[in-house]
Amino acid sequence: MPMSLNDKKTILITGGAGFIGANFILYFLGRYDNYRIVNLDLLTYASDINNLRPVEKDPNYIFVKGDICDRALVQDLFEKYDIRGVIHFAAESHVDNSIENPGVFVKTNVLGTHVLLDSAYNYWMQCPGRYKAGYEGCRFHHISTDEVYGTLGDTGLFTEEMPYAPNSPYSASKAGSDMLARSYYHTYNMDVVITNCSNNYGPFQHTEKFIPTVIRTAIQMKPIPIYGKGLNTRDWLFVYDHCRAIDVVFHEANSGETFNIGGESERKNIEVAQEICSILDTIMDKPKGTYSRNITFVKDRPGHDWRYAMDISKIRSVLQWAPQVKFEEGLYETVKWFVEKFKKEGLI
Repeated sequence: MPMSLNDKKTILITGGAGFIGANFILYFLGRYDNYRIVNLDLLTYASDINNLRPVEKDPNYIFVKGDICDRALVQDLFEKYDIRGVIHFAAESHVDNSIENPGVFVKTNVLGTHVLLDSAYNYWMQCPGRYKAGYEGCRFHHISTDEVYGTLGDTGLFTEEMPYAPNSPYSASKAGSDMLARSYYHTYNMDVVITNCSNNYGPFQHTEKFIPTVIRTAIQMKPIPIYGKGLNTRDWLFVYDHCRAIDVVFHEANSGETFNIGGESERKNIEVAQEICSILDTIMDKPKGTYSRNITFVKDRPGHDWRYAMDISKIRSVLQWAPQVKFEEGLYETVKWFVEKFKKEGLI
């Protein structure tokens, strides 16, 4: 029998010690008191359980170290905690690493997603199209990326209707996981929603990612590595805005829907690096212009997508969500946060 959780709805969050997952758990527990969260995370190099110290003693928070590919463990969590919803963040997500070791990405992102979907189906549903009594409101929210759409030219936007055209092992594995999620809605009529987000930035991001790398190398007065000529363009989404979007989709979207989530803040990589350097000029004690002098162009990534940009008109019109944090404001807060982090770690 499931353990009693005082009638609070329990949701499973995977990868909750990672960048977006940790931000979401802090946001979600701060906003709601009628949920309990079970956070399943393997604590790989990209995770940091310290991000969740503010809630580690919260009675509505339970941490479980484990692998989403471990079917026995996942099934046990559904039974033990009577899981009534899933928000699935856990994924291998670094493109460079996927080029070096694609098999890990296929295992985690494809096989792991299938284990979660299938475990949810078997726990919540009697058969295709029929939920068990009391489980009719259970939802599986799959978190994905804009990279599944491939690349854009100098104009145009990714819409939810665009065909998938992934160009890296990472984006291909995420496309596969999206297709599995979609199939559980269409084949089994399980309540599944999918969101595809643009590049996130903000506190807790792993330091291998672009913005933290620029900040770290800049303050260490090392070469700031920029692929190619720095002209590749991304749409930047502040992680807090992403948390708000996930919240509204999880609670209000119709079953089977897909929503693009973006920040409407397109920037070339070189522009982002220059803006970070300008912020450092204002908050550090070096002479103005010191940091930008270390911007260095390096050999481009194989298969580097040219441009990503999201059309968010659907989520704006259907769910009345829009980004609130301007890129300049979010980047300033992000740079300050990482400077303090690196100071504590003795890197400055």
